[in-house]
Amino acid sequence: MLTVLLILLPLITGLITFGTKGASAKVLSLLSSLATLVIAVIAWLKFKTAPDALQFTVDWIPQLGTQFNVGLDGMGVMLILLTAISFPLIFITIFSRNYERSGAFYGLMLLSQAGLIGVFTAYDALLFYMFWELALIPVYFLCSMWGGERAVPVTFKFFVYTFAGSLLMLVGIIYIYSQTPGGSFSWTTFTSMQLSSTEQSWLFWLFFVAFAIKMPVFPFHTWQPDTYEQSPTPVTMVLSGIMVKMGLFAVVRWLLPVLPKGAYMWQEAAIVLSVIGIIYASCIAIMQSDIKRLIAYSSIAHIGLMSAAIFANNEQSMQGVMVQMFNHGINIIGLWMLVEVIQNRLNTKNMNEMGGIATHAPKLAIALVIVSFANIALPLTNGFIGEFLMFSGLFQYNPWFAAVAGVAVILSAVYMLRMLQKVIFGEANAQTASMRDLKAGEILAIGVVVAVIFILGFYPKPLLELVNSTSLLVNAINFK
Repeated sequence: MLTVLLILLPLITGLITFGTKGASAKVLSLLSSLATLVIAVIAWLKFKTAPDALQFTVDWIPQLGTQFNVGLDGMGVMLILLTAISFPLIFITIFSRNYERSGAFYGLMLLSQAGLIGVFTAYDALLFYMFWELALIPVYFLCSMWGGERAVPVTFKFFVYTFAGSLLMLVGIIYIYSQTPGGSFSWTTFTSMQLSSTEQSWLFWLFFVAFAIKMPVFPFHTWQPDTYEQSPTPVTMVLSGIMVKMGLFAVVRWLLPVLPKGAYMWQEAAIVLSVIGIIYASCIAIMQSDIKRLIAYSSIAHIGLMSAAIFANNEQSMQGVMVQMFNHGINIIGLWMLVEVIQNRLNTKNMNEMGGIATHAPKLAIALVIVSFANIALPLTNGFIGEFLMFSGLFQYNPWFAAVAGVAVILSAVYMLRMLQKVIFGEANAQTASMRDLKAGEILAIGVVVAVIFILGFYPKPLLELVNSTSLLVNAINFK
């Protein structure tokens, strides 16, 4: 029942929050997210001793052969922890902000959390699709109603992209369902199907495009920078910290085990697209003056590396991807928190209008340096071990792919250090001279991020142990 509680708590409190406003909405959403975090930690501890206790199955729509089948493996536990940690941090960071129609804003945020948790726990294809859409719809309204000046057209583009991908995936799900004996949407049934090479070849692209849009991977990425720029920053935190992991998770949980022959036939094409995206996004990031767009392109580059490592398909690359899904989520949310503070204080996203912040806000400056170094994957930060494992696995598959992707390490240092130079160093101007440092709530939220960066940087073993069984299982059943 713990797994069901993880979904129901944000779902129910999200619906209740719609009827509240002002401070009540803030408090209720924060308390709900903290309670979800407690349940997630209990589930993690339970997974260590009795993983089968986290599985829950009841008949849902028997006429269609579908069940409400949810459960957690190591990868699922890790992503549930990431989701459960992120939402309280987001709510604490924005606690002093006032949003119009606050009940609707916080209610939609909690509904998106319920959808995300559902995606990471679903072991039934139809249930997975339902939660996939549940996670998308609240974000659409959040972006369009509380976004920037161009929010409506940008959000429309985002919705069209992701909804088109969802429909492709639905077609693939229905086709596989039609081939199952007796008709079943069960993950176990889907992974045991013996589809022909031809079937798996075209089905691969239905699923891969859907998941590549969500990640996003080149050339399906064009919705992302505009959406990140125009979305309210808390929504951007959800999108880049957690929601993009839906695509990576779906490739590991559904695409590779269900369509191993299709993945084998097209793995090199997927890696080539991912590597192109890494270099392309890194080069574009260097050219940015808008800090939100810089971080958006940085995220595309990091996700591209994870996508390439998944399709390299060996134990090291798979472990690296799973570890990095968690660490990238923490780091990117930390960056967005600090961007939210800077943008709220200065009313600008243009790095050319910043500078000299270190003199007037030293705590903020130190935090931004630490999180930026983690994003670069500096040794002894949490970003290092996952990136090292991914490059090692990619090198085992093809040294040339690893060498080209490795250029991104240099490029990431260039654009992140350039950002630090423009934002926190140099001479203060009239705008930044009055910059206020981090407040108590902001220090608490950023402090948690910094603590995770150093703890997992020095001692990543708990995270590696958590995902080890899942990475071994996927690697064993894959590409037969």
